[in-house]
Amino acid sequence: MPAIASSSIGSRPLILAALAGVAVLAATLGLWAYQGTAVFFEMLRAGWIACF
Repeated sequence: MPAIASSSIGSRPLILAALAGVAVLAATLGLWAYQGTAVFFEMLRAGWIACF
């Protein structure tokens, strides 16, 4: 039984990373739907250019 309980603790970071990924994907799709594809891609391009 202790082996089962300790394995769930190790999976917590994986679950949090998956939830963060789902949140980013949901935000991306939400912005795309709200602003339209042209504005969305222009914002991405401007952000990418600002980084480099």
